[in-house]
Amino acid sequence: MITSKGMAGVARASVVVVAATLPMFNLPEAGLLLIIGIDQFLDMARTATNVVGNSIATAVVAQSEPLDETIEDDNVQAPVRSRSAPVPVV
Repeated sequence: MITSKGMAGVARASVVVVAATLPMFNLPEAGLLLIIGIDQFLDMARTATNVVGNSIATAVVAQSEPLDETIEDDNVQAPVRSRSAPVPVV
């Protein structure tokens, strides 16, 4: 049986996922102790991969989207509310 797990992007989240997966394969929980020893190095590699992947995805989306010039226009001013007007409730 092959298992697929999603996990949070926090440190040591994979230990929780592995701990939940071990009983599915009838493996002893003592095997988790062996995994904890090397998981720190694997976790660093996963973090580096996530950072690079997120950076590349951000660059690709930035290149594919047209530039919104109203954001960079210095002449555009935000509307100013008067203090006497009530704020509408949405």
